[in-house]
Amino acid sequence: MEDIYKVALQTLQKNKQALVFVSTRASAEKTAETIAKLTEKNLPELENSIFKAASTPTKQCKKLSKCVRKGIAFHHAGLLQKQKTLIEDNFRNGTIKIICATPTLAAGLSLPAYRVLVRSLKRYSGRWGMDWIPVLEYLQMAGRAGRPEYESEGEAITFAKNEIEKQEIYERYICGEPEDIYSKLAVEPVLRTYLLSLISSGIIRNEKSMYEFFNKTFWAFQFQDMPKLQQIMEKMLHLLNDWQLILLTNTKQDDFSPANTMNNNEQKMRPTLLGKRVSELYLDPLTARHLLDSLKNFDETKNSFSLLQMISNTLEMRPLLRVKVREQEKINEGLMKHYDMLLKPEPSSFDIDYDDFFNSIKTALFFDAWINEKNEEFLLETYGVRPGEIRVKIEAANWLLYAAHELADIMDYKHAQRMIKKLRIQVRNGVKEELLPLLKLKGVGRVRARKLYLHGIKDLGSIKKADITTLLQLVGKAIAVSIKQQVGEEVKEIPKGTRKGQLSLEKY
Repeated sequence: MEDIYKVALQTLQKNKQALVFVSTRASAEKTAETIAKLTEKNLPELENSIFKAASTPTKQCKKLSKCVRKGIAFHHAGLLQKQKTLIEDNFRNGTIKIICATPTLAAGLSLPAYRVLVRSLKRYSGRWGMDWIPVLEYLQMAGRAGRPEYESEGEAITFAKNEIEKQEIYERYICGEPEDIYSKLAVEPVLRTYLLSLISSGIIRNEKSMYEFFNKTFWAFQFQDMPKLQQIMEKMLHLLNDWQLILLTNTKQDDFSPANTMNNNEQKMRPTLLGKRVSELYLDPLTARHLLDSLKNFDETKNSFSLLQMISNTLEMRPLLRVKVREQEKINEGLMKHYDMLLKPEPSSFDIDYDDFFNSIKTALFFDAWINEKNEEFLLETYGVRPGEIRVKIEAANWLLYAAHELADIMDYKHAQRMIKKLRIQVRNGVKEELLPLLKLKGVGRVRARKLYLHGIKDLGSIKKADITTLLQLVGKAIAVSIKQQVGEEVKEIPKGTRKGQLSLEKY
């Protein structure tokens, strides 16, 4: 038996709780399943609560509920928020004894863990393979053990494969110093977004006010080279100007002058109508430019996939659904099928951004499946996207589509506006376009709308004409009465003796 399982069982024997940190979601699930098989606990009520947290339970839900029955759980970004809350609350009250999690659980949560078990301190880092995690990340994980509000002491244990790795861990993490913290303004997307926001709000109006503002930031304090920072800011200003988000006046060709030499000829800046709206939408200016360039090419020959790929190929949608080696052929087939629908040309396969483009195709295919009413089980099996991730992606898509609609309004792209408006509703609800009229009814979602549609009730007029008995059988008493009232009809009497399954209406 692997050492981590022995220590986990020893923790249970002490009647203590533990957090087990692993590097991937799949590993969190497998580790939890293995520990659960070694325990005797039986919690059928909690198992049922976890299973029913999802409207349509998936294999992941079944796997989680079986683990929870034994007092063991896994926790990662792929879970629904309701499931996460149930796990965290039951860990706090001592019902769940062990949580196997990815490092995201290490940030911000205070839990009653006596032990933290870290399976590995290495993580996959893209093209460079496996690499050691930062010291700060290790300290975050180790710091979950022995929280003062729960325990008088705690233990953080990591596992080495051999003596050499043991020595490396000791020197790197026990004796090592945490990494320096760097200002986020050093990251281009943050700087350009922040700069546009400051100009749009009127805090920065000219070179002097910009210099004075940034001179007081942690970025300037850390960088210790204001002339160089001025060059970076000037580059950002000209980008915003080229993208028509701001207007510069008295533009000079030379570098920034020090504040004490500035005169009335200094460069001034103000936002355009477009720039002000981009700032209000909290969009990265680069994303705004990408959306505008794409929308310019949207016409009657394009469709919803065009818009889905457009929003998928943005920084705000990251992390995108990564294309695995075994999926490349399938995703490439999807790309070929929708190739004429792309709003921007496919980059060269040798381009540094090609992987992001290819991942955006998979992400767009996932959204396309969702609005074609594929269920969560299908999405998990086909695209590897878990129920919790589906919710996160839908929220991001809804925001980006709203932003695209606002930009299309400013640029008067009316055809794009109409399509985006419909697509937003489809994405929020996961339905085909034909169900949109029924979604206007309160209490009717993708499942009830599809059921009504299949029985010939396709719009509000059909609802008015439909017999109340038919509606009762399809959607139940409360919803049937409600939707009749919503279309202006008063239901004075509920027919008796009508069947819904094996129950008469008198049973309601």
